[in-house]
Amino acid sequence: MNSKLLGFVLGSCLVIAGILYFSASKPKDDVLKVGVTAGPHAMIMAKIKEVAAKANFKIDIVEFNDFVQPNEALHQGDIDVNSFQHGQFLDSHVKDRGYKIASVVKTVLMPIGIYSKKIKDIHAIKTGAKVGIPNDPTNGSRALLLLQKAGLIELKEVLSPTVLDVLINPKKIKIVEIDAPQLPRSMEDLDLAVINTDWVVLAGLDPKTALMTEDKESPYANVIAVKKGNESDPRIKKLIEIYHSEPVKKYIESQFKGYMIPLW
Repeated sequence: MNSKLLGFVLGSCLVIAGILYFSASKPKDDVLKVGVTAGPHAMIMAKIKEVAAKANFKIDIVEFNDFVQPNEALHQGDIDVNSFQHGQFLDSHVKDRGYKIASVVKTVLMPIGIYSKKIKDIHAIKTGAKVGIPNDPTNGSRALLLLQKAGLIELKEVLSPTVLDVLINPKKIKIVEIDAPQLPRSMEDLDLAVINTDWVVLAGLDPKTALMTEDKESPYANVIAVKKGNESDPRIKKLIEIYHSEPVKKYIESQFKGYMIPLW
């Protein structure tokens, strides 16, 4: 190799090494990208962003309109953290899709409820009535357990019941599995619908009109989730600190008037 060619190769190596060093040493963007679903979670995060701004902590809210994309976006690294789901739903996604995602803290409880535009007393339901529940496994199980609590069905004693686990159905109700965000829009065609609070609020319905809801002992607490390995990220810790602050708690209590329960 002649001296000119050698010099060119060495020079190129130094340039590449410099680029790699710069990329590796470049500080992480201080803006925290937080994924939420539209509705209550987006509203809470907007309040958190407002409080964070006073402490010069920047939050970028990324809003989704379903329960699938926030975890996919977190898995792909498109967002840093998400806040929209309960722990059982996260566990189900991790198991089914292989996501390396973990919850870091509980946030609020959003009781799932039974709603109707046709009856005002759950016990007035007619034989053969059509009942809509969410079609994802965890919220579907959650809905079935609430229907059991209401005395409409009896289920096998399993951890996560499905419609196949209905043992006794005295009213012969027809349970229809529907995409969760579509349940409020389907109420005209249903006698009852078991709906997550997110979609109730987003649809402009009043959660206080629920014929029945979960109680405060529900195990379906919502969580903040991050990619495994990022649990100690100082920005995540700061987000939790602000979420669990008194101004945010007062906002939740005044804005949602009891149908969203702070868990701190």
